[in-house]
Amino acid sequence: MTDPLLTELLDLALEAARRAGALLRDGRPDDLAVAKTKTSPIDVVTEMDIAAEKLITGFLADHRPQDGFLGEEGASSPGTSGVRWVIDPLDGTVNYLYGLPTWAVSIAAERDGETVVGVVEAPMRGETYRAVLGGGAHAEGGAYPDERRLAVRPSPPLDQALLGTGFGYVQARRAHQADVAQRVIPRVRDIRRGGSAAIDLCDVAAGRLDAYYERGLNPWDLAAGALIAREAGALTGGRPGEPASGELALAAPPGLFEPLQEILEDCSPRCRTRAWRRRSRSGGVTA
Repeated sequence: MTDPLLTELLDLALEAARRAGALLRDGRPDDLAVAKTKTSPIDVVTEMDIAAEKLITGFLADHRPQDGFLGEEGASSPGTSGVRWVIDPLDGTVNYLYGLPTWAVSIAAERDGETVVGVVEAPMRGETYRAVLGGGAHAEGGAYPDERRLAVRPSPPLDQALLGTGFGYVQARRAHQADVAQRVIPRVRDIRRGGSAAIDLCDVAAGRLDAYYERGLNPWDLAAGALIAREAGALTGGRPGEPASGELALAAPPGLFEPLQEILEDCSPRCRTRAWRRRSRSGGVTA
């Protein structure tokens, strides 16, 4: 990596993620409680989410005061430098609330709208994942006592693929996601639901999952992990011809990406509505 700016952004992201991860790991109160809710009563924010985001944004602003921010817990400013930080201070809040270990700090840096640096810190694994655009993806700590360059698993046949996914907290979306899982699971090896999109994307990069998909994600859920997955050899995207978005985020190696995308497209609410209308017009559906 020869771009001094990318070196600086990576170093800052690594240090901010390390500090936030230590705060969350070591500072979790025994009586941790919900501070507020977001999209539904079960979509929660804790006092530690808020504290971690303040730590990250404060640290980055001290070093690069002209940069912009987009954070899950409210940090939002356009900046003037062309660099924007996209931050999920605690991805996997419900896991954290219950004392489950699958949660992470996710920090990405965009330059002129393109993600160029991604860091995911998984304190309970003791692992740090990082990527720089064009520079590959790497992990260290935990299962990686020596820094390791990450690579996705070779694409398996669809019926041997182990998938990761997640479920949102809005009731109607959850019901649809359960329906999609029911349609997908007979066609693959199995499905795992870990509770952290950032970690799931890193697990694709590390070969611990063959692929990952989810609907309803936000930019901060995806930015760092998607870059890490891509730099490890995965394809990422959304609905056919579209980038990953709230409608669909998918990460998989070449050879598996398109078959999964086709299955998920057939299950999408938009396509199913169009199919229902076609059947209705032809007499195949009655009210």
